[in-house]
Amino acid sequence: MATLVGGPSQVKQATPEVQKICDEIKHHAEEKAAKKFAVFIAKSFTTQVVAGTNYFIKVNVGGDEFVHLRVHKSLPHSGEKLQLHSIQTSKTQQDLIEYF
Repeated sequence: MATLVGGPSQVKQATPEVQKICDEIKHHAEEKAAKKFAVFIAKSFTTQVVAGTNYFIKVNVGGDEFVHLRVHKSLPHSGEKLQLHSIQTSKTQQDLIEYF
């Protein structure tokens, strides 16, 4: 099943690559949320192919608390830079990852 350009992919279990993205943008997420996260473990994600890729990632930040991240990864010719676009806090394991 191919992902349509601009359309979100199916939700998938987090991969080592997605955890690496989370590790790299954790301090930006903490700045935007104005709090420190004791743990920052990617659980699941979807992607959206645009001029690069948007990652929508569900991250466990301790106990039953989760955040959703929207991270843009630029195209290879642009250096594959990561940028945290937005964060949604106070999420649960059951909350669906939706476009935001």
